[in-house]
Amino acid sequence: MSRILLVVPVLIAAACIASCGGAPGAADTGRPRITTTTGMIADAARNVGGDLVEVRELMGPGVDPHLYKATQGDLRRLRESDLILYNGLHLEGRMGETLEQMARRTRVVQVTDTIPEARLRRPLDMEGQYDPHVWFDVSLWRLVVERIRDALIEMDPAHREVYARNATAYLDDLDELHAYCLRRIAEIPEGRRVLITAHDAFGYFGRAYGIEILGVQGVSTAAEYGLQDITRLVDLIVSRRVKAVFVESSVPPRSIHALIEGARAKGHEVRLGGELYSDALGPAGAPEGTYAGMVRHNVDTIVEALT
Repeated sequence: MSRILLVVPVLIAAACIASCGGAPGAADTGRPRITTTTGMIADAARNVGGDLVEVRELMGPGVDPHLYKATQGDLRRLRESDLILYNGLHLEGRMGETLEQMARRTRVVQVTDTIPEARLRRPLDMEGQYDPHVWFDVSLWRLVVERIRDALIEMDPAHREVYARNATAYLDDLDELHAYCLRRIAEIPEGRRVLITAHDAFGYFGRAYGIEILGVQGVSTAAEYGLQDITRLVDLIVSRRVKAVFVESSVPPRSIHALIEGARAKGHEVRLGGELYSDALGPAGAPEGTYAGMVRHNVDTIVEALT
């Protein structure tokens, strides 16, 4: 009996080690672990990688990447990764140093680094830097998907053909999505094609699909705004009889409510057109929880409010 009592704990410990397999990730699934900063990048990696990879994003629904600071849990996930994908162009402003440190030990890829500079926006308030919100031009996002495809092939060359095939299918879907955006925005009368949001995240969208973009804040939500910014936009809303303004899922709505109240005080009723997804996807499992679903939601919301 005493011999059995000694053996049982050893057997239990051995069973735990065998079933748990140590740290989560590739040791459990046999698949490469890919960690992304944003949900948009994670969605692209899942479409290209399919069942061959395990993808986790650090920034979930409603998270503002401009202000995001890595947690201890994030640092652990980054250390456990076989590949780290991030947007760059200063989107993950507070994580820059962390990503640099991770690059010393892990493969780290900036997914926007193959976009030609001529196709990047350089807003006046960015002091010579580029606008990071490239996902709002679907034709630019195609280049990001191709960069992710190449990064996966470099990491796992044995499955080159699978990654290439998945990427081709997804790029075809993006071509259809780009055409959908063009077709729907064209439904808005030209004089009403004015999109006003909390911050200037939709510049690429406006350039690609022919709609004027105005934000209370600049390209980064870290930029401050004041009464002068609100007054300027209220005057524009009133003079141009703008029908609707929009809140963003990852930005506090107080500045947009201030616009609505300011316009009302001047005798013009501008309504809240709805919530747009700017720097983060929607909830997992919802249509807006994918890149294509998020873009379609935004386009449909804008068109319905402005027409």
